[in-house]
Amino acid sequence: MTATPSSAIRFIMLGGFLGAGKTTTIGRLARHYQDQGLKVGIVTNDQATDLVDTQSLRAQGFDVGEVPGSCFCCNFNALTKTVGELSADQRPDVILAEPVGSCTDLVATVVRPLQQLFATQFDVAPYGVLLKPSHGGRILRNDPRAGFSPQAAYIFRKQLEEADFIVINRVDQLSPAEISELTDLLERDFPGTPVLRLSAKTGNGFVPFLEMIDQRGRFGSRRMEVDYDVYAAGEAELGWLNSSLKITAAEPFSLDDLLLDLVKTLAQSLARQGSETAHLKTIGLADGVYAVANLVSSFSPPELSLPSRAQVKSAQVIVNARVAMLPADLTQQVHAALEQICQKYHARLEIQQTQSFQPGRPVPTHRLLESTP
Repeated sequence: MTATPSSAIRFIMLGGFLGAGKTTTIGRLARHYQDQGLKVGIVTNDQATDLVDTQSLRAQGFDVGEVPGSCFCCNFNALTKTVGELSADQRPDVILAEPVGSCTDLVATVVRPLQQLFATQFDVAPYGVLLKPSHGGRILRNDPRAGFSPQAAYIFRKQLEEADFIVINRVDQLSPAEISELTDLLERDFPGTPVLRLSAKTGNGFVPFLEMIDQRGRFGSRRMEVDYDVYAAGEAELGWLNSSLKITAAEPFSLDDLLLDLVKTLAQSLARQGSETAHLKTIGLADGVYAVANLVSSFSPPELSLPSRAQVKSAQVIVNARVAMLPADLTQQVHAALEQICQKYHARLEIQQTQSFQPGRPVPTHRLLESTP
């Protein structure tokens, strides 16, 4: 892909359910475009502040703006304003946007408004949606053990329905038989939608993925009906927690071990409660180093996705949890796990801020059902 200072900014948005691997994919895309000599800006999105994804991408050296407090669709003006702020000092050639993982109807509420209201400013790429295999296979098979209600599964399916192309991510964690089954299920339920296979972590399948994103033409044309009552109920099923804190110890501790122990402790606690995890992610930052640990479902193992290999005495930690349980109960579970970990590491815990809630009903700024001719 080429871009010049006089051309419209290439706008690439990647959707997908919570834990699908959007941040890792966007990080790989950003590095690729930077290696081509292009200026890249990233916009993250969350229902609250203190987003692990924002801190993780900034720690990797990227220029990142954040739209907190509501999704892109419900705060469209903040999205365009944030993009403008990214381009204030040095105009980007490419914007990579990561929407909230529980959102759908993004073609009608983000893609088409950009195409029709900001046609001279943005060159909008095909809209790709990453499939999260851990929940995706169970939902597509209509497995009663999928972990979520029919309302949350509705959001998952609608995300795939509106995509210009679908990407089976995390193929490095899947067998050939599992990849084949997911491909067959997607082709059955979403005929005519191209299906790609990718490991954002290893880079396997990255070239075809990049070729798809770099296409130009008539995209964002799928018209989709959405029942906003079901959509709102599906989002409200999740307790949403963002917490920022500081952990300090007299003796150095492994930042990687602490974060992974925290995720494991929470995973065990939530499993005992019978509460399905949509995504649990934590980042630790200290002395110029950082680490990220996460859990993408109740039936997946906790993972140290970005190791620091550092021994530290103090770390700033952010925890993001999206779990099917009441926000007050989720707060109690997270705080109890933090206390337990700090006791294990003989460390002092200072909780600076915790936001815990259920997302409200989506009310889009724009909703355009017809694409441009």
